[in-house]
Amino acid sequence: MRVLLLQMDLAWEDHAANRAAIRRMLDEARPPRGAFVLAPEMAETGFVPRVPESEDGAGAAFAASIARAHGIWYQHGCLHRAGDGFGRNMAVVGAPDGSIAAKYAKIHPFGYGSETLGFRGGDRICVVEAGSMRVSPFICYDLRFPEVWRLAALAGAEVFSIGANWPAKRHAAWRSLCIARAIENQAFVIACNRVGSDPSLTYSGGSIVVSPQGEVLAEATDAPCVLHAELDLAALRSWRAEFPALRDVRRRFLGRIPCAPRDSEEGAQKSH
Repeated sequence: MRVLLLQMDLAWEDHAANRAAIRRMLDEARPPRGAFVLAPEMAETGFVPRVPESEDGAGAAFAASIARAHGIWYQHGCLHRAGDGFGRNMAVVGAPDGSIAAKYAKIHPFGYGSETLGFRGGDRICVVEAGSMRVSPFICYDLRFPEVWRLAALAGAEVFSIGANWPAKRHAAWRSLCIARAIENQAFVIACNRVGSDPSLTYSGGSIVVSPQGEVLAEATDAPCVLHAELDLAALRSWRAEFPALRDVRRRFLGRIPCAPRDSEEGAQKSH
């Protein structure tokens, strides 16, 4: 399965500019039909502390249109203004037929920063069938909370796709945690970080693709780029069968959280 990561310099609160940049990057990259493409967290606005007044609510529709135009699976970072007055930081997966395959609301808003002032966390994980692989999307700060990743792996996830605005000053943690999440869950991790700067922080990219055994398959520098990699799902399944660590997980020591396989944040269908 081919994956492409759109490592971008995001324009602050400028939906039109960021959507145009995504279109341009994909037109130039020419992803093969059926590929999985991943954009950074909040790819339409940059890492804003609140949903801006300019938010048009069209992020999911944009993701679906991009996916259909290129015949790909496309994970987009956008915002949702919820009825409780707070935002939700979203990862939306568009399918090749133009439908929405999944919507995931970031479970862990960044309490150390200002995200919790304007956003509330989601309450469920998500595992979606994307072509030949089972994908669980996460967002940035979720990387520091391995319990939800474990629950997603037990719910069937084989690939973790994480969009981020991870700052340069903590880049070493970004790289180490991406590798750790892959090894401990015997899963691929595809992690797309932004570059450039916003009014508060500087970002150094370092988007990365990691194998289930911790091998770095592809890694970006600190410049805008489209990072390509090929995921060998047969090798992943073979490794899990050969070294079945996930079978030894003692589930009673884990919590429970709804898992929405093909739904919005409203439609939980089972818990893990």
